[in-house]
Amino acid sequence: MSQLVDRTITALRAEADTLAGLVRTLTDDQLAAPSGAAEWTVAQVLSHLGSGAEIGRAPIARALGETVAAEDNQAIWARWDSATPRAQAEGFLEHNGRWLETVEALTPEQRSSLTVDLGFLPEPVPLATALGMRLNEVANHSWDVRVAFDPEAGVAAGSAAVLVDLLAGPVGFMLGWLAKPAELANPVSVAVPGGALVIDDAVTVVDHLESPSATFDGPEEAFVRLVSGRLKAPYDQGVTVEGAVTLDDLRRVFPGF
Repeated sequence: MSQLVDRTITALRAEADTLAGLVRTLTDDQLAAPSGAAEWTVAQVLSHLGSGAEIGRAPIARALGETVAAEDNQAIWARWDSATPRAQAEGFLEHNGRWLETVEALTPEQRSSLTVDLGFLPEPVPLATALGMRLNEVANHSWDVRVAFDPEAGVAAGSAAVLVDLLAGPVGFMLGWLAKPAELANPVSVAVPGGALVIDDAVTVVDHLESPSATFDGPEEAFVRLVSGRLKAPYDQGVTVEGAVTLDDLRRVFPGF
């Protein structure tokens, strides 16, 4: 598990460097442009990631013994929502940087043993779960920002590979929030890059499956965008599904966030 933690932190650092490099070049008009997330501007996506970093750093810091002043999440969101687009972008850079500094400083022992009370789950979770949930947010919302200026953008390949492993492991429970298996009349299994997708009463990602009933033909990053509801026209070029289901069937299962 500690190896997965290391890979997740490495992917998060790469995402931060790429996105920060872009954000620092954006004009006010570009910050106000529509993003890949429905009904959000680029600045609003950055605000979401920045507030998430501010909120998400606190339980990790507390697990490390740091005293962190308590602030209601609603108050934090209201503060970010009331900020100007430029302040939202700069706030993202600041708070995402602080979040990364915290996790990159973790010792090997902390990376393998730390548990984190996120506050909205029944019990504290392994560090891999907390970091995996953050990577899922960052990788997909980074795409939301980048695709506003590059229609051929994809989720970073390094992040996608880690996310497939995370979905087959410590963040697999998130599929219960993201997926609507009742959209399909019959159970199916779909070979996907790096593993397979099983859809019956629930949805699971597994690392291997014999004789799947369908095949998803596309890169890992496209599969990650499918799960997050981002594999839509015109951003689905070259992706096909053959067998017992269609790509449109799978898009109904994963409506997005």
